[in-house]
Amino acid sequence: MHGFSHNPAVSSARARGISAHHARLLLAVSLLLFPLSLQAETVPLPHPSVDRSGELRVSNGMTLHINADLGSVRIETLPPNAPPVLRYNVHIETEVAEPLAQRLLEKYSLTTRETLDSVFLTGALPNTSNPAANRMHTARNVQFWVQFVVTVPASFSVDINTGGGDIDTADLSGRVTLITEGGSIRTGRIGAPGIQTVAGDQPVAKIEIKEGGHITLSDVAGDVDAYTAGGHIQVGIISGNAKLRTGGGHVRASQIKGTARLETDGGNIAVGEAGGFVAVRTGGGQIDFGEVHGSVHAQTAGGGIRVMYVAGPMEVETSGGSICLTRVANTVRAETGEGTITAWITPDSRDARKPLRLPGPSQLSSRTGDIVVFLPRDLALTIDATVENGGPNRIEVDPALPLNIQAHAVGPCHATGNLNGGGAVLKLHTAAGKIRLKYLDEEASLRQSLLDDQRRRLDQKLSDVSLTDGRSHAQPAPSPSVVPAPSLNESKEDWFDDVKRRIEVRIFGGIREDERDFKKRLVLSPSPSYPQVARRAGIQGLVTLQVRLKSDGTLSVEKVLEGEPALADAATTAVRQWRATPEQIEGKNVDVISTVSFNFRLR
Repeated sequence: MHGFSHNPAVSSARARGISAHHARLLLAVSLLLFPLSLQAETVPLPHPSVDRSGELRVSNGMTLHINADLGSVRIETLPPNAPPVLRYNVHIETEVAEPLAQRLLEKYSLTTRETLDSVFLTGALPNTSNPAANRMHTARNVQFWVQFVVTVPASFSVDINTGGGDIDTADLSGRVTLITEGGSIRTGRIGAPGIQTVAGDQPVAKIEIKEGGHITLSDVAGDVDAYTAGGHIQVGIISGNAKLRTGGGHVRASQIKGTARLETDGGNIAVGEAGGFVAVRTGGGQIDFGEVHGSVHAQTAGGGIRVMYVAGPMEVETSGGSICLTRVANTVRAETGEGTITAWITPDSRDARKPLRLPGPSQLSSRTGDIVVFLPRDLALTIDATVENGGPNRIEVDPALPLNIQAHAVGPCHATGNLNGGGAVLKLHTAAGKIRLKYLDEEASLRQSLLDDQRRRLDQKLSDVSLTDGRSHAQPAPSPSVVPAPSLNESKEDWFDDVKRRIEVRIFGGIREDERDFKKRLVLSPSPSYPQVARRAGIQGLVTLQVRLKSDGTLSVEKVLEGEPALADAATTAVRQWRATPEQIEGKNVDVISTVSFNFRLR
């Protein structure tokens, strides 16, 4: 039974006493005998259908409750100043042929009920799974399509629960609760200034898609709680707090004036502006912030993190991506496993006569990546920087920075110092990368370029409301009017690569690449000759070189990271004969910095 659907021809044959095997043979023969008639049937006949309509007298400010075991729902609103009425039309289709179709459609249950403050609309499909109850055993496992179109006063609240289908609402000044087992949900503006959520109250907009689908919300005057099992979430301006969760899609929010908790198991997260505390988590996507006037806690399992400005304390963490912080105004803790950290430390100035200060200790750490920090010249700060491996020259500082650097031929490199009399401690740590400290005004144009790029990127993302067919697989709509969904087909690959490369070219004079990817660029790579002197002396071992691929395709050796001098000389001679394809950024060749290793073994 795995993967097979019910076959009426086989069931009919069994009913006549024919074995299932022979029934399948008969079916195969019939398909062979009549292929042309099957191929000619390309235009499907319209499904049998019925419409149920009605109109109810209502009052402004009431709540519409729709409960359907199946159906797409579209909520429209009356024109301004129109008499308050509620109109509904329910369209039901079935795949069953006549005359049984009409008997089934007549059994569709649609009931209405009114109270002082609510209208209830309930739809239920006929029970075709219990032959004894309805005597229609030939209609078991029937496919139905249902669509509700309801027009209400704009002052209404709505509470919709459907077992499968899309939900689409116009602008409503009341509250909304929208729940579907499977489909997409899209709303107009929700709520009004007087409906702001109070503590312990239900949110103004509660949205839930249990089996996946996209959520698109316009402005909401209050709190929002939205969840989808797997689709994207895009929201406009939220005047209250927001809780947005998806099982794997992207999350985008133009503005959240209250606190924000955003989660996705694998998509990207983008926030244009936030007024309070923001907590975001993704299982592997990128995190992209504009301005946050509160504090930030951001975590991703592997993507890049980019933040324009955060007024409060900031804590960001990624397992493997790069981090770019273009304005750090408060304490910061940033940690990455593999990527580069670039940070501009720019505390808000309160007294122009005193040095700038961070309100508390901060820390930037990367396991294997570089750390680049830009500091204002009038910042009172205590620096504590450590590179665990690599020896001297792993910490590079502006000559005007009063730092004491301690380094040995191998092992750690450590730098400490007090700027402008000292202040809060900024601890910098990398195991195998480099640390560079520069003054803020040295790369002002780069910072401005990154800020402009970030604003353009966020504007493009948050205004991207291009629409696609959001029709649910569980409940295909019977009419051309379907609920659209946001086109959020952005790559989950590291969009931060472009920013990281631009920073690397400006700061390091070229992009950095691991050895495996670097070797893919090689077009000529003769192996080094084993030096006879080393061979006779029994010298063998590993040689590791830091190399630079220049824009003209030639290679140079910048330093020997590991290896006996005689073997390193042989490796260096070979590398200088190599040729490779350089990287291009914005149509121009740029240098590529990497390492290459050679294992000299005596045989």
